[in-house]
Amino acid sequence: MKDLLQKLLILRSPGIGAVKYKKLLEEYGDLYSVVDSLNLTDDFIDSVKSEIETANNLGIEYICDDDARYPKNLLQIKNHPVVLSVRGNTETFKKPNVAMVGTRHATAAGMNFMSETAQKFAEHNYAITSGMAMGTDTAAHIGALKSDGNTQTIAVVAGGVDYIWPLENESLYYEIIDRGIIVSEMPVGTKPVANNFIQRNHWVAGLSDFLIIGEADEKSGSMTTARFALDYGKQVFAIPGHPSDLRSVGPNSLIKKSQATLFMSVNDFFQDEMKQKNEKKYEYKNDILDKLGMIPVSESVLANLVKKSVAEIKADLVVLEMQGLIRKQDGGYVLV
Repeated sequence: MKDLLQKLLILRSPGIGAVKYKKLLEEYGDLYSVVDSLNLTDDFIDSVKSEIETANNLGIEYICDDDARYPKNLLQIKNHPVVLSVRGNTETFKKPNVAMVGTRHATAAGMNFMSETAQKFAEHNYAITSGMAMGTDTAAHIGALKSDGNTQTIAVVAGGVDYIWPLENESLYYEIIDRGIIVSEMPVGTKPVANNFIQRNHWVAGLSDFLIIGEADEKSGSMTTARFALDYGKQVFAIPGHPSDLRSVGPNSLIKKSQATLFMSVNDFFQDEMKQKNEKKYEYKNDILDKLGMIPVSESVLANLVKKSVAEIKADLVVLEMQGLIRKQDGGYVLV
């Protein structure tokens, strides 16, 4: 990639981030002049070259913010990373994106709800972004991967994209590489440290079109991510919880302050689509539904009303009952 070495030489220099990088470019006019001004040692230059070589050997790519593959949502954030390292399928960045975050110490019910929600969004062609931490993050990634496809989820990590953390998520890490993408602004080989997680949270929020927060205490990293999303003008949705559970304080407080919209079901996002599907699905059965009400109707009477044999309507009745549209009552059927 053109000028990648020069960009990384600047960015890997101590004390230089996106803000300083841009100021240096404005001051010196071009990358090569900036590099010359830094008086870098041969050992430092060799270490950056070694990073690039390691990345190439591992199939890790670098995406600069002037690359067409760079995620568009992140590009709109002031002081976004100049260079991302990625491992996986960059096509994942092209999908609409929902960030899903919450505590590492989620309840089983909370993780199950988050996983199911992620799966449903993924089935509607969303990429699910989270931080690959234990608990809620893991549930969101796993849920997304339950859906079909190879561009399902984005994991933003606090260390290098080659560094698996936490170790319990090793198998998840490789599944995300196969069917999604791992993203970081940290150098390849970097171990995650506390300060990097805050920066990671910036980019989880920045990549998204909107954010959903599950169980999270008031001072958690997930709440920080939600606030970043609000700062970036993203809509935040919060899953409410029991008032006595500290893991519910975060989302409940966002709802109370009108900073987040109450999230009850992913179906709220796709009501029109589901209505159209259901109408199409039940179109051929409407003759049965139209004949039912609150008073039970027997199979023989119903068959006579729709001008079919009892044998012909039995299969439809079973399906309608399983889908919760009708139920048996007093020897007949009624609408639910």
